Amino acid sequence: MNLKLLEALCGVSSTSGNESEMKNFILQVVKKESPKWKCEPQVIEGEGFQDNLMLVFGNPSIAFYSHMDTVGFTTRYQNQMVTIGSPEPKPDDVLVGEDSMGPVECSLKIEKNGNVHHQFGRSIEPGTPLTYKPNFKQKDDILVSQGLDNRVGIFVLLELASTLENGALVFTTYEEHGGGSAGYLGDYLYKTFGITKSLIVDVTWATDGVHLGRGPVVSLRDAYIPRRIFVKRILNILEEHCLVYQKEVEGSGGSDGSELQKSALPVDWCFLGVASNYPHSSHEEVNVLDVTRLISVLEILSKTL
Repeated sequence: MNLKLLEALCGVSSTSGNESEMKNFILQVVKKESPKWKCEPQVIEGEGFQDNLMLVFGNPSIAFYSHMDTVGFTTRYQNQMVTIGSPEPKPDDVLVGEDSMGPVECSLKIEKNGNVHHQFGRSIEPGTPLTYKPNFKQKDDILVSQGLDNRVGIFVLLELASTLENGALVFTTYEEHGGGSAGYLGDYLYKTFGITKSLIVDVTWATDGVHLGRGPVVSLRDAYIPRRIFVKRILNILEEHCLVYQKEVEGSGGSDGSELQKSALPVDWCFLGVASNYPHSSHEEVNVLDVTRLISVLEILSKTL
């Protein structure tokens, strides 16, 4: 498993609505690595797909979705900032970005009313997206970085790509701030390839029932409810192969699966991911063993689901 790739992914800025740099980075990885893969994919991107990207392998019957965007901030006026998605800022966090006057590296100031301001040596152009400064590190089995949600998902799909023979890898936009792209991408995949099975590969929150180091997470529901017969089929496959995993049950939250469920498509979906501590912060944590096990789970599901 190439953790250097995951670190590089965490260093790419792509807040919601600003995912083009990440898409281009993934395209560079595909160009370099795909000759070594078991099957070379058809690359689908460009006009009509905004900043989204799809890699289609063989004769696909299943799609794997991971979103390319992260939470962050947009500069406003008088040093004010507004959130992108739902970041969890701390007063000592450092943000980075760039406007027409050059690179930006600034600190956060959080007022008693919760409003967030930046502290920088000059004004920053309104509308500039800022993200947590990259800080990737490993402590034993724990990976720590900003943006693991959802750089982990992108990384897992790129690892899966090396063995995938039939399937579609879908890299989406806007998931952290309203979603929307998974719906029309799912429509394209359904009408073009007849794909009706979708797995959402993402990062979820550690809770009293979901913990780091205890295997990948299969979500039975969040604010939305996937079709139970489809989820049970996934669980049966994991049990048959004696794979370690955790079940998640929540009443809130969502993912690209929400967009598929709201679409007018007969498409099944299920969320599979890894648990994280300190989500949407400058120091998210995941367990490296959970990541490796997730890759193994997806490899098996790509052949059996």
